[in-house]
Amino acid sequence: MLTESVASRRLGEGYTRIEHPSGLTLMLCPMKGYSTAYALFAARCGSIDDSFSTGDGEMVQVPNGIAHFLEHKLFESEEGDAFEQYAKTGASANAYTSFDRTAYLFGCTDRFRESLEILLNLVTTPYFTEQTVQKEQGIIGQEIRMYDDDPDWRVYFNLLGALYQEHPIRIDIAGTVESIAEISADLLYRCYNAFYNLNNMVLSIAGNFEIKDVVEACDKILKPAAPVRVSTREVREPDEIRARRVEQTLEVAAPLFQIGFKGRAKSYRENILAQVTGELVCDLIAGESTALYRELYDEGLINAVFDTEVMAGPNYLVNIFSGESRDPDAVFARLTDGVRALQERGISEEDFERARRAAYGRYVGIYGNVESMAGMMVLAKLADFGAYEPLDLLGELTLNDAQAFLRENFDTERCALSVVRGPREARA
Repeated sequence: MLTESVASRRLGEGYTRIEHPSGLTLMLCPMKGYSTAYALFAARCGSIDDSFSTGDGEMVQVPNGIAHFLEHKLFESEEGDAFEQYAKTGASANAYTSFDRTAYLFGCTDRFRESLEILLNLVTTPYFTEQTVQKEQGIIGQEIRMYDDDPDWRVYFNLLGALYQEHPIRIDIAGTVESIAEISADLLYRCYNAFYNLNNMVLSIAGNFEIKDVVEACDKILKPAAPVRVSTREVREPDEIRARRVEQTLEVAAPLFQIGFKGRAKSYRENILAQVTGELVCDLIAGESTALYRELYDEGLINAVFDTEVMAGPNYLVNIFSGESRDPDAVFARLTDGVRALQERGISEEDFERARRAAYGRYVGIYGNVESMAGMMVLAKLADFGAYEPLDLLGELTLNDAQAFLRENFDTERCALSVVRGPREARA
């Protein structure tokens, strides 16, 4: 069993990486002084993985939403629902599917070993039948309809649909009512056997626990898995966006908007690490301390819910500004003007250092939080980087790095505005 200690020279902390004989990678970070433990068992299987091959040359096309559907189904077994088992240990359990991964998780303050064994069993013992699949189609269909009427969800996916023409990131993570109707028990097993091979997964735990308990639980439950090489389809995304502006009418108290800049995507690893620089540059463009933010706020064009984020993953990188506004088009115009002006005059050394220190402080906070640390270690494994690399990157980031990111990833010809308005405003 290969064991490696990974330390941060900046924080004086570290975690242990273990390659378990089963093939599973364990990322373990005991944290002194914490009362809770937080565990994530994750697979690199997300909504964008709409087709795959396991080395036999055959590319299997799967319905949109199958990764999310699989997440739901793994909580069921012949013995019953896993949530009922967690209720007996007092752990808080959940799961999520994103564009690039699926994770099963729990948090607890005691009875850690019992909760961990529940997690290991539920993810490694799939149980699908046509009857249970049909039942789940109805449940997830209701969930999809609910999200179809959710303004925050729609303004977000409408933006992605405007920015991307071919990349499956533009498709709702849960799929559509029509696509999930095509899912069968056989397809679920094929998807599971491809993506849920232990050699392609990670168990990440942070907080109050003992490493020996994790290793013993894995020795007890996990069986060695023969490696499976999974290939997914190569996405050929055009440089151009699909639409400059999209609008939808839903019940909202005030118009919602999202403005997105389609970045120049590179490798999974490069995009994830670039996210750190992107967050800093977004703060320099329209963070709370900028003149642009103050002007928009003082004029009543934005309010306190205005925010920025950077989304990154395999073949995608998006810089997003979002909020509420009585005039989203005016915000869009002012923001794109602000980006062009900053590109022309350049970022000042003073502003850059302020933003870099603030970003550094935020990331130090991530490493001191059990949930965030466990999530960072998952991403580090799946995207193949060291979990402390983002902090090192911020510590060594230069003004020229930020300027280059601003020029490369904030092309005002590759940006779009998504708006959701109320019925009265739309009619007006």
